[in-house]
Amino acid sequence: MRHLISLFSFLLFCCTIANAQSKKYKIHTTAFYNFENLYDTIDDSFTNDDEWTPNGAQHWTKEKYEQKLKNLARVIAEIGTPENANAPVLLGCAEVENREVLEDLIKEPKLQQFDFGIIHFDSPDKRGIDVALLYQKKYFRPTSFSNIPLIIYKKNMQKKEEELEVLDDEVEIKKENNNRVFTRDQLLVSGFLENEEIHIIVNHWPSRSGGEKATTLFREAAGKLNRKIIDSLQQINPAAKVMTMGDLNDGPINNSVKIALGAKGKKAEVPEFGVFNPFEELANKGMGTIAFRDSWNIFDQIIITETFLKSDVSTFSFWKAGIFNKPYLVQTSGPYKGYPLRNTVAEAGFSDHFPVYIYLVKEFR
Repeated sequence: MRHLISLFSFLLFCCTIANAQSKKYKIHTTAFYNFENLYDTIDDSFTNDDEWTPNGAQHWTKEKYEQKLKNLARVIAEIGTPENANAPVLLGCAEVENREVLEDLIKEPKLQQFDFGIIHFDSPDKRGIDVALLYQKKYFRPTSFSNIPLIIYKKNMQKKEEELEVLDDEVEIKKENNNRVFTRDQLLVSGFLENEEIHIIVNHWPSRSGGEKATTLFREAAGKLNRKIIDSLQQINPAAKVMTMGDLNDGPINNSVKIALGAKGKKAEVPEFGVFNPFEELANKGMGTIAFRDSWNIFDQIIITETFLKSDVSTFSFWKAGIFNKPYLVQTSGPYKGYPLRNTVAEAGFSDHFPVYIYLVKEFR
């Protein structure tokens, strides 16, 4: 009898393993990449892009521009490998001058096979840099998109937090004065990833120019606007799947992310309608996407609503996050050895940021 029981247990174990191995999963990579000054060589009289022209401070020539496109295309094609051979199905982008540079980018030989679509709006940023979303048409079908302005004022920099308002009323916007800080809009895109509706917010929050403390309220306002957008989507559909991605110019533990947006770094702490930031754990491990004075931080993040954290993978669910920092993206010599390999006056590099990505998985049934 003992032998029969042992044999039965062994057969049951083998059947369980066989069943687990027979399950198949679909993986999609979604990513964000700050392209660092992806300018064309043409002087735009409406923006401060003079240095990114052949006669400007960067001596930005056609040859450099074309090399920059090749560099970025190589990275985009490889983000998320080797776990997923396909390029990101969704790629948030920052620091792009206009739609034309994106059209040039997706025509690069390394990217043509992916058939990327483009969603882009011109923003009021004085340097003329915008955010955008690239998406693989085979997998994602956009149904709506809009650019949502972040209205903040310089005069409130030294004032208490409640005086720094995010305005969304057209009447108020008309009352703008010269104290307005013209920064990037927040891009909201809704659509279907295969047959599942998701929403993406692409961000490039106000910089730390002028000092981190002096500008923190601007990024806190950006976090509040993000939270407001997410709340609106959840009011329409409590089960809405929303991801917000971008260069936040703050790390996972700064107030703009932890308090204004309300992002939690541990899955167990995420409440209903809350948001989870998988990059907080990576930051705690000392990893980074950008370096300054030999100190690393993760400014580039992808943050998701708790609806992506379900254990049931019959719909697209979060698997894991990563920073794409392959050796060819790293400076190998000089005072900035170990930093991201960025543009210089001498040659076109990649970016001063590493891209970030998450995997979404779904079980075949």
